[in-house]
Amino acid sequence: MSRWFALIPLVVLVALAALFIGWSLQRDPSVKPDALVGQAVPETVLPMLAGDVAGPGHVDLKTAGVGKPMLINVFASWCAPCRVEHPKLMTLKERGVAVVGVAWKDDPVATRAFLDELGDPYSMVLVDREGRAGLDLGITGAPETFAVDAMGRIVGKVSGPLLDDAEIERLVDAMQAPPRPLPTATAR
Repeated sequence: MSRWFALIPLVVLVALAALFIGWSLQRDPSVKPDALVGQAVPETVLPMLAGDVAGPGHVDLKTAGVGKPMLINVFASWCAPCRVEHPKLMTLKERGVAVVGVAWKDDPVATRAFLDELGDPYSMVLVDREGRAGLDLGITGAPETFAVDAMGRIVGKVSGPLLDDAEIERLVDAMQAPPRPLPTATAR
């Protein structure tokens, strides 16, 4: 009888392993969280990059677009995929698309060197050394790009580098789409 009690922990361990494996096989790794799509940009006040220092000016990420559509691109100088997507961001700048950069968990000196080397595609760069904006936006890593309409609402998101032209056009079209009309009262 006591030998059977010794097997109980082994049986429990095998059952837990089978449960974990079953969950892992059903999970789709290509699903990317888009929890903020449809929500307002979170209020996050960050210092602007001025030269190679953060500040003295601060801007709320929510109002960075000044009532106009924009893309918010979370990037870092140490991020290899950020270097890969950089030419696409430069093309967006040439087209007149406003892109606000958020230098995530990066040193302002390194950020400035990165932008001096590759070109500055951003209408403004905000410094997020501690990663606060990353938490508020719910990012999983750099780069991530959010399309924001003129009302300050997130209307699209891309996790990872912007490489696919069709995906870039989807973001640009979404942020420039006219807002839906407000419901009107019906006459009685």
